[in-house]
Amino acid sequence: MPELPEVETVKRGLAPTMEGALIERAELRRADLRFPFPNGFAASLEGKFIQSLSRRAKYLLIELETGDVIVAHLGMSGSFRIEAGDGAETPGTFHHERSKNEKHDHVIFHLLTANGPARVIYNDPRRFGFMDIVSRDTLSAHAFFKSLGEEPTGNVLDAAYLAARFKGKAQPLKAALLDQRNIAGLGNIYVCEALWRSHLSPMKPAGSVVGANGKPTKALTTLTEAIRAVIADAIAAGGSSLRDHIQTDGTLGYFQHSFSVYDQEGKACRTPGCDGTITRIVQAGRSTFYCPSCQK
Repeated sequence: MPELPEVETVKRGLAPTMEGALIERAELRRADLRFPFPNGFAASLEGKFIQSLSRRAKYLLIELETGDVIVAHLGMSGSFRIEAGDGAETPGTFHHERSKNEKHDHVIFHLLTANGPARVIYNDPRRFGFMDIVSRDTLSAHAFFKSLGEEPTGNVLDAAYLAARFKGKAQPLKAALLDQRNIAGLGNIYVCEALWRSHLSPMKPAGSVVGANGKPTKALTTLTEAIRAVIADAIAAGGSSLRDHIQTDGTLGYFQHSFSVYDQEGKACRTPGCDGTITRIVQAGRSTFYCPSCQK
């Protein structure tokens, strides 16, 4: 599933075309994706201007002039591509081949932009993605968003915030970091990378990085900085470039080639001076990659 940096990459790729554009028509080629489209979804978009694009956790938010917001989730295999001009092809070079079969083009936004007509096409072979429309005024109370924690890219995420969330918790640190009620949009790949950078075991109790006085320990401060840094690095690199993710210009990011621990089972740990080997374990049905020698 695309993680937060992938969704951020998609948002940034779509924004120059979609922001300020008029939706002349929204074409739905099926009645549902993971869930049915809301009643009147396509008709409600016709003739509306797109004000801005944003992101919350792993959700893409397309904000309309009317105060409504299109909420889009990419699921496992969803992607957008932009076509402008007559017969234009999606530019870029594919690292992993993507579906170009039109039978998987399920939603098409026909736009009028400052540079002329364009089509933004949502393609999803597995159909685990979905779209909804929500009033901006009620967005934070919506079931998708009401329980989400702070963003790993925002200034609110600091060691004191995590100390308050982790105090007294016996659950493994890995599980606490994946809990979307603590940090919104932080996924398995980047949790593994952040724990490795901060030399903390994924099995360590979450409460152990909080002092008896409820204040963050040095370890928690280091972990918080690692979370923010690994997400920033991934966004700068264009995402993790997993098999089912593609940027909107047709190219793939290459952050996966600089993963230090994720999917590196059996390889030497990259921590300077460490002679350990990356190990894979399973926690709550998810693969965890870490170095038993330097992550304590």
